[in-house]
Amino acid sequence: MDENGRGSGTPRPGGRTARVRANVLRAAADALVELGLAHLDLADVARRAGVGKTTVYRRWGSTVALVADLLTEMAQESVPRTETGTLLGDLRANAELVRRTLCDPRQGALFTAMIAAATWDGPTAHALRGFYETRIAEWAPCVTQAIDRGEVPAGTDPDEVIRAVCAPLYYRLLTHGELPDALAADRAALAAAAAARAGAYLASS
Repeated sequence: MDENGRGSGTPRPGGRTARVRANVLRAAADALVELGLAHLDLADVARRAGVGKTTVYRRWGSTVALVADLLTEMAQESVPRTETGTLLGDLRANAELVRRTLCDPRQGALFTAMIAAATWDGPTAHALRGFYETRIAEWAPCVTQAIDRGEVPAGTDPDEVIRAVCAPLYYRLLTHGELPDALAADRAALAAAAAARAGAYLASS
């Protein structure tokens, strides 16, 4: 899309189209946290964002498309992978990032709302899977590097190791309503690293 908002592609940074998108996505996140997906309304999002309804309807067309775009933005804006030189150090950094995200008053509430919506809304579940696939792909190379260093067996599935770090922290929040603390994050990283070294995540042949 060019600087005047015509055509297709990525709008120029700082252009009006980018500002409108940022305002609308921020408003959509606010509405999701306050109301949940079932009550998300494009007209209300437009009002919150201070833009015309036709702009929102023309660009997104549905709440599903808006939520999918919000998840895409969140995946792109997430903190990049940390490289510490050891698998345990990298997994600890990953676990701490997840912990900080879930404990953030806004982001934690937003993820909880989206995960809850994904249990009954197929398109939201699909968009959420896309978000986590992006984040897992960002962190999986730390396991590949650990394989190259000989820290874990060849054939270890990098994606499974990263999932093993994140899963206990989400489980604690969703089943017990407890925000994961630093000890929970460290335990998740230690357990995943130990299991990986023991060959628990070898890819099936």
